[in-house]
Amino acid sequence: MRINKYSSYKESKIDWVGKIPSHWKIFRTTDLCYQNKRKNIGTVEKNLLSLSYGNIIEKDFDTAFGLLPASFETYQIVKPGIIILRLTDLQNDKKSVRVGLVKVRGIITSAYLGLVFNRKIHSAFMYYLLHSYDVLKVFYSQGGSMRQSMKFDDFKSIEIIIPPLEEQTAIAEYLDTKTQAIGKKVSLLEKKIGYYQELRKSLINETVTRGLDKNVKLKDNGIELGDYHMISQIPEHWSTHRLDWITTIVRGNTGFGKDELLDNGKYVALQYGKTYQVDEINNTFQYFVNSEFYKQTQIVNFGDTILITTSETIEDLGHSCFYNRDELGLIGGEQIILKPNPGVIFGKYLYYCSKEFRTKLRRNATGLKVYRFNTDDLKQIFIALPPLEEQIQIADYLTNKIFKIDQIIKNIQTQITTLKELRKTLINDVVTGKIKVIND
Repeated sequence: MRINKYSSYKESKIDWVGKIPSHWKIFRTTDLCYQNKRKNIGTVEKNLLSLSYGNIIEKDFDTAFGLLPASFETYQIVKPGIIILRLTDLQNDKKSVRVGLVKVRGIITSAYLGLVFNRKIHSAFMYYLLHSYDVLKVFYSQGGSMRQSMKFDDFKSIEIIIPPLEEQTAIAEYLDTKTQAIGKKVSLLEKKIGYYQELRKSLINETVTRGLDKNVKLKDNGIELGDYHMISQIPEHWSTHRLDWITTIVRGNTGFGKDELLDNGKYVALQYGKTYQVDEINNTFQYFVNSEFYKQTQIVNFGDTILITTSETIEDLGHSCFYNRDELGLIGGEQIILKPNPGVIFGKYLYYCSKEFRTKLRRNATGLKVYRFNTDDLKQIFIALPPLEEQIQIADYLTNKIFKIDQIIKNIQTQITTLKELRKTLINDVVTGKIKVIND
C-alpha cells in the first residue's frame, strides 16, 4: 500500500473533522448501529472480558475480585466486531482510552456501551475512527455541556464520516500494519526502560550494602536476620544500625498559623520523586489556606528524606524523595520525614538507603484498598553504615551514575512519546481522509 491525497474534498461541517473526500458520506451513529443488549442470562458465557488501555482483554472468570457468579448475569454478551465504549466518569477522567474492538466472544460489563454496526461498516475501520474521536475528546462535550456519562441516546446523534466499504477495508488493513509496527517499537523501548530501571535499583542496592570497593573483605552483619533486615554480610569496617538510632523519624504537624505559613515556608508537593513549591504548581496559596491545610503541615529541611506512607498500589508504597532545597519547606502530615543525625549519617546516603529498604517496608505493609506502613515499621529497619567520608563518596558516585541512567530513560521516554504521537496523527489523518490509502 501507498498513501496519497484525494483528488477533491468538501466541507464536512463537523468541527473536529474539517474537510473530507468529496465522495465520503456523513451519517448519524443511529443510522449505522444499534446498542448491544444481549444479557448473560443463566451465566451461559464465562469468557470474561475487560477494556484496558484501548484493548479488550480476557480475564479469569473464576478469580474475578469482588464479584459473585450471579453478578455476571447482568453482563452483556459480545462477539467479534462489536465496539465497546466506556462513557462513564467523563467529567473527572480525560486521560483514559475509552474505545475497544471485541475480537473474541465473551462477556463484558453492561456499564460499557456495546455497538453493533451494520454490514456496510468494517468494524476495524469504525474502531479506528471512534478511537480518533476519543483522542480528540469528542465524547466529553456532546450536548453543549460537560457530561458525567453518556448513554446510547446521547451517543446516537454523533455524526460519523463513512467512505465506501472497499476503502474502509483498505484503511483498516493499512492502520493494522502500521500501528502494530509502531506498537512493537514502543514495546521494545518500554523493555529498555525496564532494564535501566532494574539497573538503577540493583546499583543502589549493591552500593549501599557493599560500597565502592569490589574487593573489600566482608563480615557478618552482627544481627539476627528478619523481615526488615536482609543484609547478611557487610564490609568489615562498616557497622549496622537501626534506623531510629541514626535518624529522627518525624510524622505529625507543626500547628502553623496562616501568616506563618505564608511568611516562613512553602508547601512542598511530592510527585514522581521530586518536590515542588506550591507556587510552581498553583500561582497562589489560596487553596491550601482556604482548606486550612496549614494546620496539618510539618517542617522539612535540606537533606531530609520524605517517605510516602500510604498508596493504592503496593508498588508505590515507600516511594522516597530527597529534599534538595535551601528554603524551609512544609509538607503534609501524612508523610514521614527522616532527618539524618548530623555527623552520623549523610543525608543523601540516607536517601539512597531508603531506596533499598522500601522493599522490606512493602513486604510488611497492611491494608486492602490502601496500603500503608507506620513509624514502628521504620524502627525495625537496619542500615549498613560506612564511615561518614565514605558515605559522601558513595552518595556522590550514585548521584552521578543515576543521573546518567535517568537521562537515558528520559531519552527513551521521549522516543516513546514521539511514536505515540505519530500513531495518533496517522490514525486521524487516514480515517478522516487527509491522506489516501491505495492498494497497489
